[in-house]
Amino acid sequence: MPAPPRASLTRAAASPVMQARFLSSAKASVALPPLDSSQWQSPLRAFAWGLRSITQTILTIVLFVTYLGIGALAHDTHFSLLWALCSTLFVWAGPAQIILITTLGSGATVIQSALAVTVSAIRLFPMVVSVLPLMRTRTTKRRELVFAAHLTAVTLWVECHRFLPLVPRERRIAFVHGLGCGLVSVCLCANTVGYFLAANLTQTLGAAILLLTPLSFLFSTARNSREIADVVALVLGILLYPLAANMNSGVDILVSGVVAGTIAYGVHWWRAVRA
Repeated sequence: MPAPPRASLTRAAASPVMQARFLSSAKASVALPPLDSSQWQSPLRAFAWGLRSITQTILTIVLFVTYLGIGALAHDTHFSLLWALCSTLFVWAGPAQIILITTLGSGATVIQSALAVTVSAIRLFPMVVSVLPLMRTRTTKRRELVFAAHLTAVTLWVECHRFLPLVPRERRIAFVHGLGCGLVSVCLCANTVGYFLAANLTQTLGAAILLLTPLSFLFSTARNSREIADVVALVLGILLYPLAANMNSGVDILVSGVVAGTIAYGVHWWRAVRA
């Protein structure tokens, strides 16, 4: 029975030729020490390299601009700056934070808001499941992955597949901690700036800023699509979404994603059988 499809990184590792192509492509856009460099011997140095890596992704700018809008939204709904910063620290997901702010701001109860945020966060579960195995070693304890799991949102998930092939496996957790903390710090700064600039941020501009996030994730996913199954899933997901939206089910993204992913799995399985 063919093995189930995995992330592009894992599939690339199955063949030396594909692995070489993957690493060559990654090195073209990422400046990190070689895998056998002595600079990876210290977990603290690995954390520092992760922290520094926020300067090597355009998504850092996208996050900053997005969280300007979230800070302004918190101000307009009469939440305090401290509350906005805490929501970024503990929720750490832009769409979930928007849901939290708007539901509480419209008079919903804490329980109703918590349920809405939880449903929104379910989309991150497959990302956590796909990223954590890239960091684990035979000696890794589960508690060592808790903070990395919390930091795993769409941005980190996208960039892990680009950065981690260039990081020794035993230093990947420290590297991800540095990368995640750097991204969170950028968002906290953007929250603060956006909160105090809210009076000068028009509603149209605020909406446009928040739109940058899904667009950037779409382009980043397209960039990281290296297998036929990845391309099929992405293209079908885009094409099927308008049809799913007409169902008025409230889970249109989930429906289009599941259908596109299932078809992409079938394509991968069919190609594996024929190979």
